[in-house]
Amino acid sequence: MLYRLFLYIHIFSVILSIGPFFLLIPLLKKLQASESSIQQAYLDVFRFAVRLAKHAGHVLVVSGVLLVLMGPWSWKTSWIVMTIILLVSSLFFLARAFSPTIRKFNEPSQDKKTLVHLLRRSIWIYIVLLMIVLWFMVAKPALW
Repeated sequence: MLYRLFLYIHIFSVILSIGPFFLLIPLLKKLQASESSIQQAYLDVFRFAVRLAKHAGHVLVVSGVLLVLMGPWSWKTSWIVMTIILLVSSLFFLARAFSPTIRKFNEPSQDKKTLVHLLRRSIWIYIVLLMIVLWFMVAKPALW
């Protein structure tokens, strides 16, 4: 019963880690066309999504560790090793890709179109990274 609870928490944290970024995609066009007064509201949504993904990622890691400890898998299982590598990569990417770009919107000399392009690219890279992680967790491929 406890294992199922941690599994539910784990799956819910995956949803919270990935889901908000799909909602940010249509927001990019509005951000690019927005006035500076409304722009801050859109940037706040981005900041919230990044913060939510970061905290959901912490829950994801803790619940994943508990599931491995309680479950039948070893830390040397290929899909677990690959998941850990990709999750660490996505954490570094999340920290470096969004916040610095969002801060640049407040600098007057920055080109908004370029910044929106950077955000769009970062969103898709992050989504692809986490979808690969999700595939490892669901398919559990034996790579070695």
